[in-house]
Amino acid sequence: MTVRTRSGTESTNGTVPWVALAGVLLLGGCGSSNDVLLNSQPSFVAGVVQRATFDGSGNDLLTAGLGKTGLQSAVSPTINDALNPTAAELRRLAIYNNYRALVDITTSGGFGVLFGPNVDANGVVGTGEGKIAGTEYLAFADDGTGKQNVTMLVQIPATFNAASPCIVTAASSGSRGVYGAIATAGEWGLKKGCAVAYTDKGTGNGAHDLATNTVFDMFGRPTTAMAGAQFVATPPAGTAANNRIAVKHAHSQQNPEKDWGKFTLQAVKFAFFALNEELAPKVNNAATVKFTPDNTLVIASSVSNGGGAALAAAELDTEGLIDGVAVGEPQIQPDGSGGAVVKFGATTVSNAGKSLMDYTAQAMLYQPCAALSSSLASAPGVAFVNAVAGAGRCASLAAKGLLTATTPAAQADEALAKIRAAGWLPESDLLHASHFAFAVPAIAVTYVNTYAQANVADNLCGYGFAATGADFRPTAIAPAAFARLFGTGNGIPPSSGINIVNFNNPTGAIIEGAGSASAGGVFDYNLDGARCIAGKLSDNTVAANIKAVQRSGRLQGKPTIIVHGRNDALVPVNHSSRPYVAQSKVNDANSKLSYIEVTNAQHFDAFIGNAALPGYDTRFIPLHVYFNRAMDAMYDNLKNGKALPPSQVVRTTPRGGTAGAAPAITATNLPAISASPAAADAITFSANTLTIPQ
Repeated sequence: MTVRTRSGTESTNGTVPWVALAGVLLLGGCGSSNDVLLNSQPSFVAGVVQRATFDGSGNDLLTAGLGKTGLQSAVSPTINDALNPTAAELRRLAIYNNYRALVDITTSGGFGVLFGPNVDANGVVGTGEGKIAGTEYLAFADDGTGKQNVTMLVQIPATFNAASPCIVTAASSGSRGVYGAIATAGEWGLKKGCAVAYTDKGTGNGAHDLATNTVFDMFGRPTTAMAGAQFVATPPAGTAANNRIAVKHAHSQQNPEKDWGKFTLQAVKFAFFALNEELAPKVNNAATVKFTPDNTLVIASSVSNGGGAALAAAELDTEGLIDGVAVGEPQIQPDGSGGAVVKFGATTVSNAGKSLMDYTAQAMLYQPCAALSSSLASAPGVAFVNAVAGAGRCASLAAKGLLTATTPAAQADEALAKIRAAGWLPESDLLHASHFAFAVPAIAVTYVNTYAQANVADNLCGYGFAATGADFRPTAIAPAAFARLFGTGNGIPPSSGINIVNFNNPTGAIIEGAGSASAGGVFDYNLDGARCIAGKLSDNTVAANIKAVQRSGRLQGKPTIIVHGRNDALVPVNHSSRPYVAQSKVNDANSKLSYIEVTNAQHFDAFIGNAALPGYDTRFIPLHVYFNRAMDAMYDNLKNGKALPPSQVVRTTPRGGTAGAAPAITATNLPAISASPAAADAITFSANTLTIPQ
C-alpha cells in the first residue's frame, strides 16, 4: 500500500502556517476484496500543495482576521516591510480589497444588516465579527506547459458537516485573483458550512515587470525566480521598452476564458481531494476516499465572469460533479445556436447576443461622447469624463462618418442613441459616464489582447500597460506598489499603479485618458485606438478566440438560477442573460433554468456606497441580496426538493433621498422572489421565444 508523509509543522495562531504536503496517493491493496481506495492528488495539480489552518480568532477563512469591522474600515491592512510582504499580509490585503470591490460596504447600503460576515446563513444579524475557523488548501493547476498556473484554493470551514457535505464553487469575478469571489459565493458557502472551491480562472494578479524582471509566486510575493511563478511573459524581460508591464489576463497568450469552465471543474476536483485529505478516514496515515460526487452536494456559483465560468462548467460537466448552478450577472456569451428569440414586452430584440468584444468596442467608441448628452447631466460620475476630450471624441466621430449630427449637443445625443441601438436599455443610460471612466477601457484593452493572443511587445492598437508619473508619461513602477499587487490589484489595469498607456500618442507615450490623442493631436480620448479595437473583430485570430469562448446553453438538465440587474451597463442583459436563457431553453431539452431579472440593479454594487459616485445610492439596490436569495433557493431545491421560483421580473424600490446620503435600505426596497409571480411579472418561454415583461 502506498503511503504518503506530510512535511512541516502546523500552527493555529494569527499567521498563515502554510505547510507543504508531500506524496501522491494512488490505489492501495493488491486487488483483494479488502482493497481501499486512497485519496489521489489530481493529475492537473502542478507543484506542491500547500495547507494552512486558521483558528477563527487571530486569523480566519472569511475575513483574514479583520472581521466585519475591519472589512468595513477605511484603513487598509498594513505591510511591515513594504518591499517584502509576507504571504499572510498579502492574503489579508487581498481579502480586504476583494470584499470591498464586490459589495456595498456601507451600513446604510446593507452591509452588516442584510449581508456580511456577521449575518448568519439564516439572515439573522449577529453581534460578532463573523470570523470562521478552518483550513485552506492552495495549489496551481497546469496543463504541463507551466504557462497556465491557474491558482486554486479550497476553504474547509470548521463547521463543515461530514454527514451532509457540500461544495460551492467560487471562480473569481472579473479578472481578479483567487480570493475574487470571497464576498459573494465564498461568504455564502462558508456560512452554510460548505467547502468553497476557488479559482482565479487563469487571470488574477499575475504580472511581470519587464524593467526589473520581477514576477509573483503562488502566494503573491514578488520574486525574480521564474519557476513556479503565477505568470512569466514572453518575450523575455528586457525586450519591451518604456517601462512596460505584462499582465497575465491580457498577455498570457492562452485566451484563458475558453477554459474557465474546465478550470472551475478542476477546482471542484481539487476540493474533493482536499476534503478527503483533511477529513476522510486514514489507513496507515494515508487518507482514503470518503467524499465523492455521489454523496456531496455541489453548487456551481459566483458572479460576473465567475458566474459565466460556473455556467460553462455545467455545460462541460460529463462526470456528474455539479448538482446545480446559481449565478449573478454572468458574463456569458451565447453562440447563437438554436434560433432563439428574445422579446422585451411586445418588441423583438433585433440584435441580442453580441459578443463581449463587440459590445464593449461599441461602448469604447461612443460612451465618452454620449456622456455629454444633456439627458445625462445628473449621471453619477459624469464629472470624471473630461468635457474637452469628450467633445473632441464627438467631433472626431463625426469627422470619421460615425456620427451625422453637426453640433456637440446633437452629436452627444446621437452617440447615446447609437449605444441604445447596439442593445443597451434606456435603464442603463445614467451609467455610461462612470463606466467609461472606470471600466470600459480596461476591458476593451485587456480582452482585445487576450483574444488576439498578443504578447506584451505587440503594442496592439498602440496600447500597453505601465506606471505613469506626474507628467502622465510611463515611468518605473514604485517597487512597494508592485510588491502589493496581489493584495491590491484587480487583474485588469488601471490597477494598483499600473495604467493603460497610449504608446501611439503623437507627442509620445502618455496615460490613456483626457490627454490621449489620435494622430494629428486631437484630444479625443484616442479615437484611433478605439477604432482599432473595434476593427480587430474581423481579425481571424480574434474571431476564432471569441468563438472559442461562446456557450451553447446546454446545461444538461441541471437545476439553474440566474439573477441579473436590468440596468447592467457593463454586461447588458440583451447580450448575456436574456439570449443565453432563451438559447438554453431551446437547446436543453430538460431545461430546469429559472431567470430572475431585477429592476434598479446594475453590475457594480460597490459603486452604490462609493462617496465619489453620489447618485448610485439613491437609484440602485444591491443585486447581491438577490444573489444570496438565489443561492438559498438552489440549496433548498437540491437538499429539500423545493421548487425553484419561476422566471420573473422582481420590481424593487430605490432608496431615493439625497445623492450621497440615501436613507438606509430596508426590506421594503427588496421584495422577495415570488413562488408565483403575477402575470405582469412572469418571464415566459414559448415557441423558441423568451418574453420579458417591461
